[in-house]
Amino acid sequence: MNMPKKQRGLSFVAFIFGAIFVVFASISGMKLIPAYMEDEQIKKLFMEIANDPDMKKGSKNDILTAFNKHAMVENITVIKADDIDIIKDSDRLILSASYSHKVPLIANISLCMEFNPSSAK
Repeated sequence: MNMPKKQRGLSFVAFIFGAIFVVFASISGMKLIPAYMEDEQIKKLFMEIANDPDMKKGSKNDILTAFNKHAMVENITVIKADDIDIIKDSDRLILSASYSHKVPLIANISLCMEFNPSSAK
């Protein structure tokens, strides 16, 4: 029989390191995805409030009350109404906020993510 001069493929050690990397990346992704989903919910809520004709005419307190009601329904807990910056122009309303979200990964290792949702396009 003719044996190949060079073998190809992964060694067992390389396979184990690759598997550990894939598992760590998967766990990290599963822990980070909810933070990004919540940020998208906040952006959507800001757009909904900013495009509401009643809110464009409403006071700052009306806008913050509307946010609190929607946030309670959507279970948004990372920001409060006091964290929202409201800019009113003559014809448009802009809501924005800046917050950080800390996600624990493994043991004492955490990721801190900064988000800046806004209703401005």
